[in-house]
Amino acid sequence: MFSNKENFKTYFLQKLEMTYGKPFEDCTNSDHFQTLGHMIREYVSGDWINTNELYRRNKGKQVYYLSIEFLLGRLLHHNLINLGIDKVVEEGFADLGIDLSDIEEIECDAGLGNGGLGRLAACFLDSLATLNLPGHGFGIRYKHGLFEQKIVDGYQLELPEQWLRHGQVWEVRKEDLAVDISFWGHVDSYDKDGKLQFRHLNAETVTAVPHDIPVIGYNSSTVNTLRLWNAEPASLLAKDVADIMKYKRETEAISEFLYPDDAHDEGKILRLKQQYFLVSSSLQSIIKDYKQQYKDIKDFHEHVSIHVNDTHPVLAIPELMRILIDKEGLSWNDAWTITTGAISYTNHTTLSEALEKWPISIFQPLLPRIYMIINEINERFCQQLWDIYPGDFNRIENMAIIAHGMVKMAHLALVGSHSVNGVAEIHTEILKKREMAEFYQIFPEKFNNKTNGITHRRWLIKSNPKLTSLISNTIGTEWIETPSNLEKLLAYKQDSSFLEQLSTVKQENKQKLATIIKDSNGIIVDPHSIFDIQVKRLHAYKRQLLNVLHIIHLYNRLKENPSLPITPRTFVFGAKASPGYYYAKKIIKLINAVAEKINQDKTIEDKLKVVFLENYRVSLAEHIFPAADVSEQISTASKEASGTGNMKFMINGALTVGTLDGANIEMRDLVGDENIFIFGMNPDQVLELYKNGGYKSAEYYHHDKRIHQVIDQLKNGFFSTNINEFEPIVDSLLTENDQYFLLKDFHSYASVQEAVDKAYQDKQKWLEKCTVNIAKAGHFSSDRTIKEYAEEIWNIKGLVH
Repeated sequence: MFSNKENFKTYFLQKLEMTYGKPFEDCTNSDHFQTLGHMIREYVSGDWINTNELYRRNKGKQVYYLSIEFLLGRLLHHNLINLGIDKVVEEGFADLGIDLSDIEEIECDAGLGNGGLGRLAACFLDSLATLNLPGHGFGIRYKHGLFEQKIVDGYQLELPEQWLRHGQVWEVRKEDLAVDISFWGHVDSYDKDGKLQFRHLNAETVTAVPHDIPVIGYNSSTVNTLRLWNAEPASLLAKDVADIMKYKRETEAISEFLYPDDAHDEGKILRLKQQYFLVSSSLQSIIKDYKQQYKDIKDFHEHVSIHVNDTHPVLAIPELMRILIDKEGLSWNDAWTITTGAISYTNHTTLSEALEKWPISIFQPLLPRIYMIINEINERFCQQLWDIYPGDFNRIENMAIIAHGMVKMAHLALVGSHSVNGVAEIHTEILKKREMAEFYQIFPEKFNNKTNGITHRRWLIKSNPKLTSLISNTIGTEWIETPSNLEKLLAYKQDSSFLEQLSTVKQENKQKLATIIKDSNGIIVDPHSIFDIQVKRLHAYKRQLLNVLHIIHLYNRLKENPSLPITPRTFVFGAKASPGYYYAKKIIKLINAVAEKINQDKTIEDKLKVVFLENYRVSLAEHIFPAADVSEQISTASKEASGTGNMKFMINGALTVGTLDGANIEMRDLVGDENIFIFGMNPDQVLELYKNGGYKSAEYYHHDKRIHQVIDQLKNGFFSTNINEFEPIVDSLLTENDQYFLLKDFHSYASVQEAVDKAYQDKQKWLEKCTVNIAKAGHFSSDRTIKEYAEEIWNIKGLVH
């Protein structure tokens, strides 16, 4: 059906009219999208079936990637590219008077993630399929995902995300593979043939129904699976009507929203339900498939690898133990050997608040059998510690999985897995030397590094087709399947013809983003200005606030000297703040207040513009990254585990302004100091400050006139008629002693921004730096990362059809 454009047109028109029962002239773009989506599903169905059959016949090891987030973005054009049929479809549609880009706009972004964690998971699935590796994803099919962000009067408002309002063309509902999950109730123990047995009584049962989405490899016959679980009511037997309605609401809430607010016990219970719902349904499914192929459950870990993406799916450890002991009749020791052999864990943070802990008072009633198993794991682990460190009560208390009324999920992950990896070299070193040093001392063999990566198929080929064409016309197309070949561009970094074309591509992408900004925000920006962009999750440690403070400082300089010789600059922000994160939402309000003040001030002659693009998401990011001149990666050193936005900017030819944090360090090592703008304290300096109790931020306020002026403007109503509007921000910087060292790094940040301005004025040199960054970005391909996981953690091998 896609062999050439004539075949495509014939089949498309037939299917369109058969599906909707009306002539082509009466069909809508939505009809066209749904028809094309179903055609693609049909087209890959044979490969999808064959892939699964190949895995069964081969009997090799498979990996199952469990993640609470999968931030897929739109799949239509991405699937067309991976199948190599994008040109056929585009040309066929053009003959029919249809613009493929208009059809793409019909598809909603799948709202199944919040940021880097979920997008990484999506990139990893793409790489697994492209490399012909047997690997699948398991997640939750959130009805409303995270939320749709609206900015009203500068404030963030959250609306339910309606990504499923037109259905989901890519998924296949498989009700026959549904499984039941048990909550609440109590555990009864009894003796059977001299062996202690357990059963879960009076439990509330929820049904998990799988919805499978094909994951299509690039230029490959491999089609893996992303299985998303939907929570639905199970049997409603002996319940009265009121209870039935309450049960139905509580059940459906499990797969309704990503990250429900956990400020109260109800939210904590719901989050914990989500996590157990994900791992129990996934493990039941995995074990069922395993038993259809293999006789001996004791070989499970030889054929199955289960990877938990951060702490959210760590309940996979006690759940696998439960199934092996209670359902399969194995001894504790055999079950533990299998569990630790099968499960591996990626840590994504050094932030203590992100290393989940659950109150026993909530955990034990909700998951009584799981709590019993974790308690037993903890008892055995503490005994192991006592044997190593006899009498060292403080160390054992610090390392215990259960302590001070809390269940510590990161500790459970460290004890119950065979591999623990960080996601950038500096992050892994911090885990080993500081955050998890006590565990590293007794489990050094578990720790390893796997620096994150991105799929260039999404973030360059799809997002930036003109740059893709320029690269391919310059060095050939081998880089598409071997991203390290981008290094061949280094030979052209002083080639005037190449640099001129690179400049033209960047300018066209900036003009596109300028149009989006005008259409969405009503702000006219100069596409010849420096596009200085910070887009990522809104969190204090990511220091969007440092960026804003510097913008205010620049504005003050222009007000004092309107003829100040600076290059016009457009600052673009995009970020969602967690609904319950009051401080982060205040920063969004400040960004918008600063934008309103600066953008309306005619005296600065448009030398500064500030834009906050609402509802940051994958499809918007695909327009932002290609247009960036400057990439802001300014987190407090030691706090960002890796970052992947930095890599997406890099491969699109933006230059990084960043701290020595996460993967920025490896980027600096690759491109050289002259091709990146590094500022601020390094991780060792930051960690030393934390060790010594921080610093006195008020001294910077009193001794630096720039900082004093900016903070006074936050206090005196300069940016708001409500004089107390930004008091929480001022308090965080002064009264609470500036936890993330914004004021300490301010001078260094302001200096490096002056260096950016100066460097941009030499267009030839700037473009040379951009070329070096693109050339070196191949190292950060998720294909490289996944090869490392496959060889060094999962022990899986690629299979060719």
